[in-house]
Amino acid sequence: MRFCRFNDNRIGVVRDDGIHDVTAIIDELPTVKYPYPLGDQLITNLDRLRPKMEALADAASPIDPAGVKFLSPVANPSKIMGTPANYQAHRDEAEADSEISQAGYAGKKIEDQGIFLKSCSALIGPSEGVAVRFPDRRTDHEAELGVIIGKPGSDIAEADVFDHIAGYALALDMVVRGPEDRSFRKSVDTYAVLGPWVVTSDEVPDPGNLDFVLKVNGEVRQKSNTSLMILDIVRQVSWASTFYTLNPGDILMSGTCEGVSRVEPGDVMDFEFQGLGRMEIPIRAHKT
Repeated sequence: MRFCRFNDNRIGVVRDDGIHDVTAIIDELPTVKYPYPLGDQLITNLDRLRPKMEALADAASPIDPAGVKFLSPVANPSKIMGTPANYQAHRDEAEADSEISQAGYAGKKIEDQGIFLKSCSALIGPSEGVAVRFPDRRTDHEAELGVIIGKPGSDIAEADVFDHIAGYALALDMVVRGPEDRSFRKSVDTYAVLGPWVVTSDEVPDPGNLDFVLKVNGEVRQKSNTSLMILDIVRQVSWASTFYTLNPGDILMSGTCEGVSRVEPGDVMDFEFQGLGRMEIPIRAHKT
């Protein structure tokens, strides 16, 4: 199944003929009270709700995706995690470009750097667009596979990782270059893009062998395959869970390939992932 969040927080099941509005499924979510539980309640209850979502989709007329505003398909992650320099060719380009490489990290293995965090307030959907906050500094795109946690877990064994994954989405780990800490520069408002929908894990038999390509204004900037990751999805999720308790709806941005480059207001990014979909993301100026 593919599901999205669109327009004014509508929930949709995405099929070949369009988006089927299943927003009524929200009424099936459990009532929660303060202090609210961590995580995204739709993802938490997805296995239970999926049959009714499919039934609601069967009864709904399709909506043309071209006419909707795609929001992040995950509304309430408790955290967004990122794996640094997870493709060798990107490591090579970072070490050759002082603007990309973070002082103190050059040449260090991923295991010596650690998985970093992005602020949840940075999360947007593709239609909302990336707002360049500091036009005098370089803002780069980093195209990645987004992994959506489906079941809570801590110290998850590698053999059990896929039991904890709800699905996958396209993810952009945007970053402003500079001397500050990596997490600070990657947590700018709108600098975590997820979409256009989540593809449930049962429809992605091998997330470790997917082609992806990102274009800016029609020019190919990044192109690779997830088989070239240094740490695969299983090791990333298992390792992250040794430091953090993973909650439903948590997002892992699993690292980018070579070709990261600057974007500016007026640009349009076109990002496509084999078997997962395609999304366009406009770049705009930040409005104060």
